[in-house]
Amino acid sequence: MKAEDVLKLVEEENVQFVRLQFSDINGNIKNVEIPTQELPRAFERGIMFDGSSIEGFVRIEESDMYLRPDPETFAILPWTTDGIKSARMICDVYKPDGTPFEGDPRYRLKLVVEKAKKMGFVAYAGPELEFFVVPRDPRGFPVAEVLDRGSYFDLLPLNQVESLRSEAAVALRTMGIDVEASHHEVAPSQHEVDFRYGELVRTADNTQTVKLVLKTIAIKHNLHVTFMPKPFFGINGSGMHTHLSLFKDGENAFYDPNAPDGLSRTLYYFVGGLIAHAKEITAVTNPTVNSYKRLVPGYEAPVNIAWSKANRSALIRVPAARGKSTRIEYRAPDPSCNAYLALAVIVAAGLDGIEKCIEPPLPIEENIYAMSEEKKAQSKIEALPGSLKDALEEMKNSALVREVLGEHIFRKFLDLKRREWREFSISVTDWEIKRYLNV
Repeated sequence: MKAEDVLKLVEEENVQFVRLQFSDINGNIKNVEIPTQELPRAFERGIMFDGSSIEGFVRIEESDMYLRPDPETFAILPWTTDGIKSARMICDVYKPDGTPFEGDPRYRLKLVVEKAKKMGFVAYAGPELEFFVVPRDPRGFPVAEVLDRGSYFDLLPLNQVESLRSEAAVALRTMGIDVEASHHEVAPSQHEVDFRYGELVRTADNTQTVKLVLKTIAIKHNLHVTFMPKPFFGINGSGMHTHLSLFKDGENAFYDPNAPDGLSRTLYYFVGGLIAHAKEITAVTNPTVNSYKRLVPGYEAPVNIAWSKANRSALIRVPAARGKSTRIEYRAPDPSCNAYLALAVIVAAGLDGIEKCIEPPLPIEENIYAMSEEKKAQSKIEALPGSLKDALEEMKNSALVREVLGEHIFRKFLDLKRREWREFSISVTDWEIKRYLNV
C-alpha cells in the first residue's frame, strides 16, 4: 500500500483515528493517536513527539523527534471503542533534520537488511512465539497461577483460553497476518502462536502486532498474556525459536541439491558465524534477568552452543525440509526480546560467518542434555552465558553487536540492562526469605 491507498481506505471504511506505533529499546510498543484528517500531514512531514520521554531515546535538550508512518503496515484494528473504528501504522523515527534516528530499533534492522542485499541475499525469518496465560485478580492485576494442567498439543475442554487463541487468530488474519498454527505448549498454561515467515522488517513488525493482539484480547477475557520467559519454577519457560533462511536470485541459498545432506556452504558458514558470535548476542536475544532462569539445563532450553541436523538439544537446528524450505532454527531467543534488535544481531552474525567463511564445528546428533560435562568439554561444546550480567560482559566487548546496534543503542542498552542487574542484585527474594529467615 502507498499513502494514497491508505487515505482512500480510511475514507471508505470510515476510520476516525489512527495509532502511530513504534518500539523503544526494550521492545515496548509506544503510540500516539491522531484523527484521520491529520494523516496527510503525517505522511508528508511526520508527527512530532518528545523523544526524551521514551526509554533509551534522547536527552531532554535533543527531544524533538518525528514519526513517519509506513503505509505498508496499515491495518484496521479488529476492535472498537464505543463503536469508533481505529487503525494503526508502524512508524520509522526521524530527527528534525530529516535523517533516520540512529536509536530507532526498526532502522537498525533495516541496515542489516541492506547489508544482506549488498551481499546478494534476501533474509527471511519466522518466529515461534510462546507465552503463558494467567488469571487476573478482582482489581485486574495478573496473578502468577496456571489455568490448566495441559501439555504439548493437548486438546483441552473448550474454555476461555481456547477461545482467546481462536479469536486472536481471526483478529490477526483481518490485520494481514496469517497464523499457521496455534496450540498448547509443553508447560501448564503455556501456548504458542506461529505465523507465516516473511522478510525481516515485516516479521519484526508482525511479532510486535501478535503480542499486542494477544494481550488486548486476553483483557477482554479477563485474562493476562505474559511473555515473561520463566514465570514458574519447575516447568519449561517460553522461547521464541526463530527460523531463518537466505534467498539469492529467487532460490534458497541454504539449499544445495548436489550436497549429500542438501545443505549449501552458505548455510554452513551462516551457522559458523552464529556459533562464533552466540555468546555476545545473547544479551540482545535474551535481555532480562528472568531470561536466564529459562536458559538452564533440564527444561529443553538451548544452553549448549552446538548445532545439529536433527535433535533439539542444540542451540541451532536444521529442520528436515529441503528445497525452498531449507532453513535453520536458532533456539535461544525468548519473547521478552526486542524483535527488531534480536533479528538484527542474529542475521548479522550469520552474514559475518558467510563473509569470513567461518566453518562450524561438526554437528552433534546425540542428546546433549544427557552428555556429561567431561564429554561436552571433549566435544568443545560451550554454554551460553548463565546470567544477564555474564551476557552483558560478553556483549560489551563485541565489535559486531556495537556495529549492528549503533553506538547510541549499544551504550543505552548496556546502561539500562546494567541498572536492571543492579536492582535485581540488591532485591530480597521470596527464596531468600524462606532459606535464611531462621538463620
